[in-house]
Amino acid sequence: MKKIVLSAAIVLGSLSIYATSMVHSEEVKIESDYQTEYTEISTDTVPAAVKTALQTAYPGAKLVKAYVNDKKEYKLEIAVGDQKATVYSDVNGNWLKI
Repeated sequence: MKKIVLSAAIVLGSLSIYATSMVHSEEVKIESDYQTEYTEISTDTVPAAVKTALQTAYPGAKLVKAYVNDKKEYKLEIAVGDQKATVYSDVNGNWLKI
């Protein structure tokens, strides 16, 4: 009886490890596919609405790099003090959750 329980635990444990590794690899692929849609642009060409929203949400933030995709969504790399972050906005300055 102990051997059956031990065998079942080993089999279930092995399957859960395989399932976890499969989910992780798919998440990485989706993220990398999403990021390739953006094209780098000059920070001067970012719309005023996006710049205003950036200064309102992150006072003192410096826009380091800007990217845009076909949907006119902006990927902004910013620096606030010694911290760096990436935020996403639409053309009207509304923040996007990625």
